[in-house]
Amino acid sequence: MQAIMETTFDAVYLVTVITLGILMIRQPKAAKQFRLFGWMAIVLGAGDAFHLVPRAWALCTTGLENYTFALGLGKAITSVTMTVFYVLLYYVWRLRYHVQGQNTLTAAIYALAGLRVLLCLMPQNQWFSAAAPLSWGIYRNIPFALLGLLIIILFYRSAKAQQDKAFRWMWLTIVLSFAFYIPVVLWADTIPMIGMLMIPKTCAYVWTVVIGYRAMKQETA
Repeated sequence: MQAIMETTFDAVYLVTVITLGILMIRQPKAAKQFRLFGWMAIVLGAGDAFHLVPRAWALCTTGLENYTFALGLGKAITSVTMTVFYVLLYYVWRLRYHVQGQNTLTAAIYALAGLRVLLCLMPQNQWFSAAAPLSWGIYRNIPFALLGLLIIILFYRSAKAQQDKAFRWMWLTIVLSFAFYIPVVLWADTIPMIGMLMIPKTCAYVWTVVIGYRAMKQETA
């Protein structure tokens, strides 16, 4: 039952975000911010696929314990692509709110993203081990959480200041994604049921993409 439900949910998620991303890229009247948003959605879906597809295969065949390498590699790739996702979202913010300059802010975004990627590439993560250390799960997510916090603040302030109804909840989708993700990082290994929080976390990311798609439809009508 878990295999069927989880695989179906993941398939719907991947198809949804990638399809919406393609539609945004292919919309000839879409502004540059929405085409970038489309690429961001594709990066999200394609990156997550590296982890979710092997997981679905494992669940539907001989079990997760027999696919440690594939799952570990997929998780490592997803960790990097999620970082790219937030860098792209930062540039969506710049385009949408016509931000100029802000070189210090841009440098901070790249520094946090670079540190996150560097930590993800460190062998101490033991991606291919069934008993990866919790400590490195925390280390690599510290700059990631700070990156997310910056994006939350930027969208909250800008949407409020410019009364941007289309993007007024963008900040909340990111808050929710981290709120559901952090407990999984900290406690899922000892309390497996906490892993279920990945479902609402995924829904938060779908909401993020839907916000961009709806805004494009409204503004290109």
